[in-house]
Amino acid sequence: MPGENLSRDEARARAGLLAVDGYEIALDLRSAVGEAPEGPRTFRSLTTIRFRCTEPGAASFADLIAPSVTAVSLNGRDLDPATVFDGTRIALDGLQAENVLVVDARCAYSRTGEGLHRFVDPEDGEVYLYTQYEPADARRVFANFEQPDLKAPYSFQVTAPEGWRVWSNGEGTLTDGVWSFADTKPISTYITCVVAGPYHYVTDSYRRELPDGSTLEIPLGALCRQGLAKHFDADDVFLVTKEGLDFFHDNFDYPYPFGKYDQAFVPEYNLGAMENPGLVTFREEYIYRGKVTQASYERRANVILHEMAHMWFGDLVTMRWWDDLWLKESFADFMGVFAMVEATRFTDGWITFANGRKSWAYRADQLPSTHPVTADIRDLQDAKLNFDGITYAKGASVLKQLVAYVGRDAFLEGARRYFKRHAYGNTELADLLSVLAETSGRDLAGWSRSWLETAGVNSLTPQVIHDAEDRVTELAVIQDAPESHPELRPHRVAVGLYRRTPAGDLVRYARAEADVAGPRTVIDELAGSERPDLVLVNDDDLTYCKIRFDTASLDTLRAHLSDLTDPLARALCWSALWNLTRDALMPARDFVALVLTHAGRESDIGVLQMLHVWTRTALVHYAAPAWREEGGRLLADGAMSELRIAAPGSQHQLTWARFFAAVAASDSDFQLLQGLLDGTAKIDGVDVDQELRWVFLEPLAARGLADEAGVNAELARDDTASGKRHQVRCLAARPSAAVKAQAWAQVVESDALSNALAEATMAGFTQPDQRDLLAPYASKYFEAIERVWEERSIQTGMNVVKGLFPALIDDPSTVRATEDWLTAHAEAAPALRRLVLESQDEMARALRAQACDAAAGA
Repeated sequence: MPGENLSRDEARARAGLLAVDGYEIALDLRSAVGEAPEGPRTFRSLTTIRFRCTEPGAASFADLIAPSVTAVSLNGRDLDPATVFDGTRIALDGLQAENVLVVDARCAYSRTGEGLHRFVDPEDGEVYLYTQYEPADARRVFANFEQPDLKAPYSFQVTAPEGWRVWSNGEGTLTDGVWSFADTKPISTYITCVVAGPYHYVTDSYRRELPDGSTLEIPLGALCRQGLAKHFDADDVFLVTKEGLDFFHDNFDYPYPFGKYDQAFVPEYNLGAMENPGLVTFREEYIYRGKVTQASYERRANVILHEMAHMWFGDLVTMRWWDDLWLKESFADFMGVFAMVEATRFTDGWITFANGRKSWAYRADQLPSTHPVTADIRDLQDAKLNFDGITYAKGASVLKQLVAYVGRDAFLEGARRYFKRHAYGNTELADLLSVLAETSGRDLAGWSRSWLETAGVNSLTPQVIHDAEDRVTELAVIQDAPESHPELRPHRVAVGLYRRTPAGDLVRYARAEADVAGPRTVIDELAGSERPDLVLVNDDDLTYCKIRFDTASLDTLRAHLSDLTDPLARALCWSALWNLTRDALMPARDFVALVLTHAGRESDIGVLQMLHVWTRTALVHYAAPAWREEGGRLLADGAMSELRIAAPGSQHQLTWARFFAAVAASDSDFQLLQGLLDGTAKIDGVDVDQELRWVFLEPLAARGLADEAGVNAELARDDTASGKRHQVRCLAARPSAAVKAQAWAQVVESDALSNALAEATMAGFTQPDQRDLLAPYASKYFEAIERVWEERSIQTGMNVVKGLFPALIDDPSTVRATEDWLTAHAEAAPALRRLVLESQDEMARALRAQACDAAAGA
């Protein structure tokens, strides 16, 4: 729609003109239940905005995306909605020094997870509502000035169906059928929130004595759909919440400022979670319906603490515009792990971060769309795409480096001053750097230029020279950078030397910390050490880089990786080996061999799960096509072997069971899966609960061994929202041209499916063993994507463009077709072109890796 894509220049101009004193918002949600109307299902939204204008007589606009506007009044003057409202903006002219805008609109419920999402639970027919706004979807629910630097307090009133409960950012009370909520502190539009419906609600409280002698008491709440109540471990959610609040109060010296702390687990959620102050929303998949590993609980704890960190970094102090999105997301990503490791039972969180989270950053930082942590965000479409591995994981990695650079105490003291100096305000990069410079005494301008204002990832490689007595005469670190982003950065690194013991363990016997800068840095402290079997640059994961190995170290890892006793060092080596594979420096079959040889002894369950993801990617995308069948058999046989020798009932056994299902290759593999489903086969310790049943059923459906009736029979066992998503994915996975045509039409030619069901359909559609069936859709993809982008919301457009790119048709012809589309659509939306360009680059990377693997097999 015209005007939907707000630009940075427009936002700056409006912020220079307007200041907002407050919102009063009344929503009538009784239309959420009852018979479906003709046309979109809508609700009444009545908004009063009080704001000032620095230039009386000037013109501006308010934001609103709605099917219709009933009335608009500005300073008591009625405006014609047909004249001033264009579908996304309300034109305002003749502004006064002080203004009152009243907008009465009919807004639409959403099925895409944007705005006010409406979900009907197939299990019991109940309706559940929740809002999700970031970066700019509050305008789908109420009229506003939709940009982060026009903060204001909000007063919400909500009329809901009888028997419902309603939550918002502030405490709520019910009077004569209307829920009224306490005014918020000054916050940005995108972190306001409403959740409504017959949710299951559990309460607790947090108490803390403050330094001034007063007592801080925070009411805690946790909610989910009634159908998930029997699975909801709210006690563990509250435990992590209290541990996090203790940590942040201990370190931030600024009491939690937003009153209560509710956490809502909601259906069909596009994100992991959202930091709405006083009412954090999470995807309900964090409530586990079956047995999961400790890694899942760690992941949930990390998300809880990530969102809690936002209460200070993002909600109390907010970036001025989306250029500085890192000021909240990088900090939350870093502080979430920091708090988890120091305050909860998940003390190995930095291992997961090094192995998993940073791999996301490395991938994003090598795409043609890579950008500095502090990005150039021209508009809202740019902003939406920058919720990426650079803004989150690279930014967090850089902050970890910053803590090593300025010291923990200086870093935390800088944060404390930052909160007090800018509370309820908006900031930019310079505001944070100035307080860190104060507390550390360091000039951070050069550090910022290298780490925050340039893109790309460096590689660090050890260069070892030794003498005839097997002593190190010189150990240097070689730093290089890609031609596209040639910046060489200052790195604070630890270099570890490892050797094998008589017992066969691979242990560290020497370590030196040093500042690496420029193309070659000699680590003087390690001269004279015994010759190592393994040199690990960036030991302890202090900096952000790709680790490389000298030849001797790589040989050691091939034979003895699982003998490496330190789990963080092992995780770093696995990550480095995966980067070598992605960079076509190690054949995919060699990576598969390493996993088959060493993964069975991996103690960290999160690392093991990531290895399984990487290994499957190596087989599907990076292995030479001629070797895929053999590689698949090797993986299936290896997974089965590990499954059978894993301790019965252990999380390792569960992880290998899931991986075996994903890589099953032979008739006997599929017979075992079928037997585990129907009870004719059993593996001691494998409890085939409902979630695991779906895991086993999907490969059977993709192989053509479970038909529609079989899939629907499974849904009858699990007729829930979760079961419906699994059913849709399994149905779309079947190896039939008619099935693929139907799935394509449901996603591309129609918008009838909700966001969650469209996502499940696309996941089922793209099966690695069905390349021939998917080949006709390569050309269809390029014919459809611009229309989809123009007709759907940003989130839906992103999902379709990324989810249906013909990545499995990995042939130079697809790269050429992508290039042809980019050439012919030079004027297409920059965000759309970015998504296509990224997919093209990923395929080109896959083809290079395949060539490397083919050469190894020649």
